Amino acid sequence: MPRPPTHGTVSPVPVIHDHVTDAIKAPDLIRLGPRTVLARFETLKVYAALGAVRTLLERGTITPGQTLVDSSSGIYALALAMACHRYGLRCHIVASTTVDTTMRLQLEILGATVDQMPPSRDLRLDQERRVRRVRELLGRRPGMHWMRQYHDAIHYAGYHEFADLVAAALPGNELTVVGPVGTGASTGGLVLPLRRRGLSVRLVGLQPFGSVTFGSDRFSDPEAIIAGIGSSIPFGNVRHTLYDTLHWIDFRHAVAGAVGLLREHAVFAGLSTGAAHLAACWEAARHPARTHLVIGADTGHRYAERAFARHREAPDTRTLKPHQITTLADLAPPWSVMEWRRGAGPPGSLPQPPAAGEEFPT
Repeated sequence: MPRPPTHGTVSPVPVIHDHVTDAIKAPDLIRLGPRTVLARFETLKVYAALGAVRTLLERGTITPGQTLVDSSSGIYALALAMACHRYGLRCHIVASTTVDTTMRLQLEILGATVDQMPPSRDLRLDQERRVRRVRELLGRRPGMHWMRQYHDAIHYAGYHEFADLVAAALPGNELTVVGPVGTGASTGGLVLPLRRRGLSVRLVGLQPFGSVTFGSDRFSDPEAIIAGIGSSIPFGNVRHTLYDTLHWIDFRHAVAGAVGLLREHAVFAGLSTGAAHLAACWEAARHPARTHLVIGADTGHRYAERAFARHREAPDTRTLKPHQITTLADLAPPWSVMEWRRGAGPPGSLPQPPAAGEEFPT
């Protein structure tokens, strides 16, 4: 049921920002329950793109006017295009088949050039095509700088600012962060500085079925369009030993979580946020003394037709519960949960820590 209205707080002094990235990088913090808070982003990866680009400029690795290139399924592409707009850089995006017209038009108007992969229901093929295309571009135009959001730990740097915000807004020593794994940078970049403050922070990661990152690649979820939550190829930026618990959630359950979030809290967010909301409800019921922070990576607009249009089919989240497992051999759709206990990655994971020159920030 909807919560009775409460009086919000209004900043007495409005802030005028010099660039839109300053206005949208920080999330809105929205209470979902007594000890559960949503960090709702318009586009989460603005922190990653700004931090990475700023650091590269400071180091002299890139210079104004240079072209930055990377592969993206959507929200990193927009974040990188905005960072390039801010710092006077050119941008080239090799876009996933999942990037919609609205996103592509924004990228083009921002001045980015876009290569979009042909339609495909095979996300592994889509990712492999994108990486191959980036390598082709670098071979022809060696002056481009490949941002390597999946592998270069420089993308951790921008999330220190998010960690400062969380520490100030949610004081206390018992915090659980619930968020999509994706490239590993957002959850890792938040949790590392919080733990270095001496806080007791549990990290709960979300994965789709079919992702190699935490060993669900033997499954296939043909409806899955949960961009940014998992991967069909190993990512160097995923630090498996940071994660305490993993939830694997299929498309239909993620839709249920997103629809439930909109019905119960009037928050229109993407499917990775829906999956995180569903997992956080279950986690909060089991650990009521801890504060749970749900990472809401983006809005729900790009999922409107393929997910929210089916809202009448979505089950009530209160009727759903995961299959609790102790080994990956027991993993099964539609929703499984396992205590990872900060263990190493499954077979086929990239070595941790990353190669020399790509150390995780301290």
